[in-house]
Amino acid sequence: MEFNPNNPVIQRCMQGMELAEKDQSEAAASVFLQAWNEAGNDFEKFIAAHFVARHQQDARNKLTWLHAALEHGLSVNSDAVKSALPSLYTNMAQCYTALGDADNEKKYHRLAVLAGAQLPDKGPFYHGTRADLQPGDLLVAGGISNYQSDVVMNHIYFTGLVNGAGLAAALAKGNGPERVYIVEPTGSFENDPNVTDKKFPGNPTRSYRSTAPLKITGEVADWDRLTPEQLRQWREKLANNKGAIIN
Repeated sequence: MEFNPNNPVIQRCMQGMELAEKDQSEAAASVFLQAWNEAGNDFEKFIAAHFVARHQQDARNKLTWLHAALEHGLSVNSDAVKSALPSLYTNMAQCYTALGDADNEKKYHRLAVLAGAQLPDKGPFYHGTRADLQPGDLLVAGGISNYQSDVVMNHIYFTGLVNGAGLAAALAKGNGPERVYIVEPTGSFENDPNVTDKKFPGNPTRSYRSTAPLKITGEVADWDRLTPEQLRQWREKLANNKGAIIN
């Protein structure tokens, strides 16, 4: 199961996040509960329960929803879920702290540490751009950000989701056709801190970055391309985004 921003339940959660950012917490909580009721599979339930939990004021209620998120998340084999487990377990430990349950507090802190030590995503990995490149070429850090033109990037970015790379290609600068390349990291890499645990739990977009080059090994021709209206909406969101890039 992969993260898809066009999924109706994901979109419902994004609607709730927009309300929360406008300090309309009560309306946001209602939308997240609606997302839970509309969820039709374990991955959607996992995402929705996370947001319902986030808007609970009572530690016991929050813990109930976190357990629901965990139960549904562990029912699917998903790197997106695995990336969220450290923060999920940490939030559960904090609830047990508030409830005075020291044994479970230690248990879930230990689970958070173990989850954070798991092996990284094994790919395959993709990079979206408009540049015309060939197998064997190297993608290196030092380019201008697609999202803030005054930022020179210290890392090269890539993803485990072909549609995520397709989105990056659509938003990339230049007039060339959108290209999605299969890439191989030549060094260590880390979760992209600009997205991890920022809005959705963990790193559901499987977005990563590295200071080492990426080697192009092939090209993908088939992915879910944005409609002109979707592309307009994404560009509008980026234009209105005032947050600083973690570089």
